[in-house]
Amino acid sequence: MVRRMRDAMVAAVVVIVVAALARFVDDLRPPVAGRARVVDGDSLVVDGQDIRLEGIDAPELAQTCLRGEQVWRCGRDAATALRRMVADRHVSCRGREKDRYGRLLAVCNAGGVDLNAAMVKAGHAVAYGNYLADERDARDARRGLWASQFEQPAAWRARHPRAP
Repeated sequence: MVRRMRDAMVAAVVVIVVAALARFVDDLRPPVAGRARVVDGDSLVVDGQDIRLEGIDAPELAQTCLRGEQVWRCGRDAATALRRMVADRHVSCRGREKDRYGRLLAVCNAGGVDLNAAMVKAGHAVAYGNYLADERDARDARRGLWASQFEQPAAWRARHPRAP
């Protein structure tokens, strides 16, 4: 019994050390950096690499929302907001995984601003696993999407699938 507990503890320590080393090695990897071209409200191209802003979901370019009785091109506005945030700035993105489209899932910064958080805080994107406090702040202040009637971007995409 004592030996099994000791073996389990040793195994747990080994797993923790390996995970810490893997994270350390990932942190040594240089970020993808350079000028950015905005694709939409949560995607950009930096140094030839397709990037998806991790932890957020912005309306698709063709997606519209309603402000009162007015149709609002919320998808275009989200892309425009991101374009303004990166305009003529050096963009640096760090990520490890790729999404199903081969884009690097990353947290990106431009001019000292966390773009992922800024898009959610401005109400141009919803939190998708991360940035929940920023989303709550935008919702409470009725910024961007939260000042309108909108369909969650994932639900909108499900109703408007991409052509292969």
